[in-house]
Amino acid sequence: MLRFIAADLRRHWIGVAAVALLIALATALGVAVTLSERALRLGSAQAADAFDLVVGAPGSETQLVLSSVFLQAAPLSLMPGDVLSGLIRDKRVAWAAPVGFGDFVENFPIVGTTQALVDGLGGVSEGRTFALLGDALVGAAVPKSVGARFHPAHGQLHAATEIHNDFTYTIVGRLSPTGTAWDRAIIVPIEAVWHVHKHENGRAGIAALVKQVDAKDGAEPHGFEAPINPDAVLDPSAPGLPAVLVKPHTIADAYKLRQQYRSDRTLAVFPGEVLTRLYGTLGDARRILSLVAAGAQFLVAAAILLVVIVHVLQRRHQIGALRAFGAPRAVVFGIVWVETFVIVGAGVLLGFLFGYLAARTIAHTMAEASGFSMPVTFRIEDMRSVLILLVVAGLAAVVPSILAYRQSPAQALRN
Repeated sequence: MLRFIAADLRRHWIGVAAVALLIALATALGVAVTLSERALRLGSAQAADAFDLVVGAPGSETQLVLSSVFLQAAPLSLMPGDVLSGLIRDKRVAWAAPVGFGDFVENFPIVGTTQALVDGLGGVSEGRTFALLGDALVGAAVPKSVGARFHPAHGQLHAATEIHNDFTYTIVGRLSPTGTAWDRAIIVPIEAVWHVHKHENGRAGIAALVKQVDAKDGAEPHGFEAPINPDAVLDPSAPGLPAVLVKPHTIADAYKLRQQYRSDRTLAVFPGEVLTRLYGTLGDARRILSLVAAGAQFLVAAAILLVVIVHVLQRRHQIGALRAFGAPRAVVFGIVWVETFVIVGAGVLLGFLFGYLAARTIAHTMAEASGFSMPVTFRIEDMRSVLILLVVAGLAAVVPSILAYRQSPAQALRN
C-alpha cells in the first residue's frame, strides 16, 4: 500500500506541491506573528534589565524609557543639574549615570555619560576607558576600530543638520557585548557633550578646562585633550540633563527613590513597568493579527478540503478498479487518508519552518533598527500547536476517505 501511495504522490507531484505550499504559507503567517511578537518582548525585556530606574523631566514615561534605555532619538525636556548630584550622593544609590544625546556618527548615537555607566554595562573588552574629553568608547556592534577619529554630527546620517568639525573624538576602547541598544552606541564623557553644545558647567565645568588646555602650545582646539573632571557631575550648577540611569542598592530603595523623584520637577519610572504596558498594546495587536492569520488558515483549509474532495471524485474509476481487484474498503480508506494526511502534514511542517525563517528575518531587521537583539525561539506550547494542527489534518483527511470508502466499485466503473 505504501508503494502505491508513493507512486500516486509522484504521479501528481505538481498538484501535491501546490496544495502543500498553500498550507505552508497559511501556517507560516500565524507562526511568524507569534514568534516575532515573543522575540520583541524577550529582547526588549533583556535590554531593560540593566537599568532599574530612570529619572527624567516630567513628560511621557514611554518616551523617557525609549530614549534613555533604547536610545531612540527624540527630544526630551531637561531636568535641573542638581538632580544628578543629589542621586550620586544618595546612600540608597549604588550608581547613577547621566545620559546626554543629540549627536550621531553615521547612524550610531553618541551618548554622553560617566564611568559609572561604563562599569554598569560590563566595562571594556578592548582598549581602555575614557580619560580625556576627546575619548570615546564604541559599542560591541559598532564597526569602528580603536584608534579611529570622527567628528560628531547633529542628527543621523540621512538627516544631519550640522557637523561639528571643530570637535574630534578618538576611539580608545570597545564595550563588552550586552545584547542591548548600547551595543550600537558610541559613549563619550558627559562633559564633552556639554562642551560641544556650548553649555557652561559652573566652577567645576568645562570653561575652566578649556582655559587650562588652550594655554598649552599645540593643544587641540576647544580643550578636547583636557582630562575629565570627576567633580563636574557633582556641581549643582551643572547643565540640565534629559535623563539619569539609576541602580539602587535594594528593591526597597528603588521604590523609595521612585516615589521621591515623582514630583513636579522630575519623573522616575521603572523601565519594566513601562514595557509591561507596551506589551499589553502589542498583545492586542498580536491577537488581531492572529485572528487574521487564523481566518486565512481556515479559508485555505476549506479550499484545500474542497480540492481534495473533488480530486477523490475524479479518481472514482481508479478507486473502483482497486475495489474490483479485491481491495477491501479499509485499504481504500487508508490509501486516501494517508495521501491526504501526508500532503496536509507536510504543509503544516513546512509552514512552521517558513514561519521560523520569516520571524528570524523580521527579528534581524528590527534588531538592526532598534539595536538590541531579539531571540527567536520555539517553546513547548509551539510543539503542542504542531501536534494540534497535525491532529486537525488527520481529522480533515477523514472526509475524503469516507467518500472513497462508501463508493461502490460497480458504480464507479460504470460512471
